[in-house]
Amino acid sequence: MKHEGLNPTGSFKDRGMTVGVTKSLELGMKTVACASTGNTSASLAIYGAKAGVPVVVLLPGGKVALGKVAQALMHGAKVIEIKGNFDDALEIIRRLCDEEKFYLLNSINPYRLEGQKTIGYEVADELGWNAPDRIILPVGNAGNISAIYKGFRELKELDWIDEIPKMTGIQADGSAPIVRAFRERKGDIVPEKNPETIATAIRIGDPVNAVKALAAIYESGGVAETVTDDEIIVAQKDLARLEGIGVEPASATSLAGLKKLIEKGEIDRDERIVCITTGNLMKDPEEVVNVCDRPVEVEASLEAVKKALKEM
Repeated sequence: MKHEGLNPTGSFKDRGMTVGVTKSLELGMKTVACASTGNTSASLAIYGAKAGVPVVVLLPGGKVALGKVAQALMHGAKVIEIKGNFDDALEIIRRLCDEEKFYLLNSINPYRLEGQKTIGYEVADELGWNAPDRIILPVGNAGNISAIYKGFRELKELDWIDEIPKMTGIQADGSAPIVRAFRERKGDIVPEKNPETIATAIRIGDPVNAVKALAAIYESGGVAETVTDDEIIVAQKDLARLEGIGVEPASATSLAGLKKLIEKGEIDRDERIVCITTGNLMKDPEEVVNVCDRPVEVEASLEAVKKALKEM
């Protein structure tokens, strides 16, 4: 398990954003911008603040976990919520950047992926410069699976590793355009107009890196699979209670996908597998409260506490 929730802002987005904001300074850009399901905006706001560059963020109103909104607001970004979904926000921000000459830092920006490919480098390094048999990770806008594949491909070209892992992308049932394209053996997706899932970070119906992601899956011999929201919640709790790894719902799709693929017989039990968890538990505290039991309230006495413990 590679836990990307330990990055400075609590998600893997920091890898690409530090590179992207640095490039914006090199290019003399005066404002940086993004559309976001939450983690991109949090990362951009924080790195933009450090760099002294104004940040503009578009969010789908009511669709972003509060922990992520809080990060963007506290670090001074200009945050605008639109009455639409992420795909609407991305379309608008792309046009805004064209017209206002803002520097777009969604994962359509190639420098973002150059930062994120270092996940692959670190996995290989930790395994003694050997690649695992398979990488399993959540897929939303599909930049990460594309970037990690690029990283492993470069290592293979340099003869630092012998094989490229099977890139295995997991999407939520209610937001799965890449999985549907994979099942039909297509090279591009049909966008999903109304994506919906508890995993807000991957609630994206028209991922901009879909073609790259599908190529990474096909070329590496990987697969794409869906999981239900209930399967995501079970995996999220398992990671926390069995391994002490607290993740937001989208992150848990990697473990949920691993379980499902083993049950379906698509993964050999002797494979060496690395699952990527992409964001920290505290990114979405509301979801945690909703899916876990509430604290038990008792009188302020030792006897009341002992009684409650026996009943729990």
